[in-house]
Amino acid sequence: MAQKPKFIGRSVPRLEDRPLLTGKGRFAADISFPGQWTMRVVRSSVGHGRIKVIDTTAALAMPGVHAVWTFADVAHIPPIGFRLTGLKSLEPYRQRVLANDIVRYVGEPVAVVFADGQYAAEDAAEAVEIEIEQLGAIVNATQEPGIFAAGLNTEPDVIRKSFGDIDAAFRNAHAVIALELSVGRHTGVPMETRGAIARYDETRNVLEMHGAAKVPHWNRANLAQMLGLTHDAIHLYEGHVGGGFGIRGELYPEDVLVCAAALHFKKPIKWIEDRREHLIAANHSRQQTHHIRAAIDKDGHILGIDNKFFHDNGAYMRTHAATVPDLAAAMMPGPYRIPAYRTAGHIRLTNKTPCGTYRAPGRYESTFVRERLLDAIAAKVGVDKVEIRRRNLIDKSAMPYTLGLDTLGTHIVYDSGDYALLLDKTLKASGWDELQAELKARRAKGEKVGAGIAMFVEKSGLGPFDTVRVTVKPEGGIEVVTGVASIGQGVETVIAQICADTLGVDYSTIAVIHGQTDRIARGMGAFASRVTVMCGEATRLAATKLRAQALEAAAILMQTDAAHLDIVNGEVVRSGDSPGPSMTLSALAQQMPEGLSVEDTFESSQMVYPYGIHVAAVKDDIQTGAIAIERYLMAYDVGKAVNPKLVEGQIVGGLAQGLGGALFEEFLYDEHGEPLSVTFADYLMPTAHEVPPSTVLLTEDSPSPLNPLGLKGAGEGGTNPVGAVIASAIDDALQRPGAITQLPITPMRLKAIVKSA
Repeated sequence: MAQKPKFIGRSVPRLEDRPLLTGKGRFAADISFPGQWTMRVVRSSVGHGRIKVIDTTAALAMPGVHAVWTFADVAHIPPIGFRLTGLKSLEPYRQRVLANDIVRYVGEPVAVVFADGQYAAEDAAEAVEIEIEQLGAIVNATQEPGIFAAGLNTEPDVIRKSFGDIDAAFRNAHAVIALELSVGRHTGVPMETRGAIARYDETRNVLEMHGAAKVPHWNRANLAQMLGLTHDAIHLYEGHVGGGFGIRGELYPEDVLVCAAALHFKKPIKWIEDRREHLIAANHSRQQTHHIRAAIDKDGHILGIDNKFFHDNGAYMRTHAATVPDLAAAMMPGPYRIPAYRTAGHIRLTNKTPCGTYRAPGRYESTFVRERLLDAIAAKVGVDKVEIRRRNLIDKSAMPYTLGLDTLGTHIVYDSGDYALLLDKTLKASGWDELQAELKARRAKGEKVGAGIAMFVEKSGLGPFDTVRVTVKPEGGIEVVTGVASIGQGVETVIAQICADTLGVDYSTIAVIHGQTDRIARGMGAFASRVTVMCGEATRLAATKLRAQALEAAAILMQTDAAHLDIVNGEVVRSGDSPGPSMTLSALAQQMPEGLSVEDTFESSQMVYPYGIHVAAVKDDIQTGAIAIERYLMAYDVGKAVNPKLVEGQIVGGLAQGLGGALFEEFLYDEHGEPLSVTFADYLMPTAHEVPPSTVLLTEDSPSPLNPLGLKGAGEGGTNPVGAVIASAIDDALQRPGAITQLPITPMRLKAIVKSA
């Protein structure tokens, strides 16, 4: 009998790349319909002000212009709702699709123009005259809250989390370490800007939106609610996506406006933003300032951590609501034993672009803060940074480890982990001892070189469910229909690998359908590194059920017992070496009146927790403030890697984005709320030249007990600790513990630190 090929655990080629490599990708800008109109957004040029006049007369008189909408035209559309962590207290701070009376950030939509084409729409948008009375702007989240609206100030809520006796911890402390640390505002900036194309099909009474990404089913439900439609009357279609990273695919004002206009005018409406719009209007993220204290004993064991931080959320609460500060508060403890913990995260609104999630939201920030704290403890006690971490690690024997906190509607219970083992492997793989000797010798010769280390725990596999339908096609091949989305992470390949191994077919014969709300009734989409865990297990369940169904049906046709049959390479055959008849799965499907199709759902109320360590070696040029990364290693335990090469790709890609926030990227504003980073000349991103060669150590020592394959997600481990490890390495290079307290570490800031010494 032929051997069954195994696909799980193999770095097989990606299935989704052929159309992209052959120039047949279908991105939002590639989609057009006959007779479509172009929508152009008129945006506020003032950070905070009262709208006095919007004059659309000149714009409406221009050739090819069909309409201009202001708030009065969309007043019936409610504010955009929350998808995650939607506290009741935050609801008055939601954003309307067009500004009403007050504008609160540069880039806020004030009006929209509909015209025959892009150029006519742009010219008309420039012809809309807006008079705004400028009001005082709030640009610092750490200052006292101001007025948002009548009866509302600019602190919508405070996220509070705690466990243990924090007061006793500080009373009994041998020493207290206190730090003020901050992370700058930056964001995903994907290659493809946002876009949406809507059309209303009167014959079917269906509104379509093309260009959807990330969470199409949730967006469909909320668009339907906002526009007064049933779920069946609206369908979202995902095309190819030029990067997601948390920022793309959420429900923005422009998405709602496109759909509302298609319904109203009975015309296809297309909107594609330009890069300047993207930099001032799409979600920003990250900006936080932390005041953190640690109580320690004489050996550096942490007795308690007390943290107060300010989260700059920009002008409004968008779909993520309190997700980022909540994750920052909940994931702060990381891999360490902390008997007592208290945090207060102040959500503050400012006159800046509203914020949302960005790869490793809340964890990039809290890992920077926590690992800076560990380095400070090491300096206080007089031990090296590796030893202080080892002394405080949660032991493998404590797993599963209940943290005593919750986030995203789940209790945080670390499902599995051997943090000390990964530390040992990382030190060996990086040649840590040899590296320390080498750097010490170079510093003796006057070079500013150093190494840093940072440890972290990630979260992935957020539920509560994923549903998958697996069908054997009578004409040949297997179809897997899912409710997830693809944002470039290799969904089609990984799900096909899991289905192939479970069912007994070749992965290349499997077509994975995603992001199409008319193909499956419900779905959770792609976020929080959830797809491989949740959709992968749902796929395994459905394929297992389909396999059993196929063998039972084939047993009747082949006049044998199902126990004597197997499926190998898509063919039902006799088990073992006994000869006998066989038949393909497609031939079997042709014989079944109702076809061969199974749907199943995987449900989970707990997340899974991969974990990792980064090591970096840097050289500082104190004359120019430039930082050269000489070595970089990323160790990550993902439980089980379905496709190791794809996991490594995710980790290396994440490094580039983490490096941006550590050294280059920052949205800056002046005192009036005027953005100063509106082009790539001012918002600096790392290129291939700045991203260093790196080594990935992928381990599978701690498979998750929460799913049979042991899967943990891998999408954010390359980003999470980058700011922390680079800061640690620069401290070492300068031989100044605690020198780095702010990200990004720009040349100007590094030179100021050196000068202050």
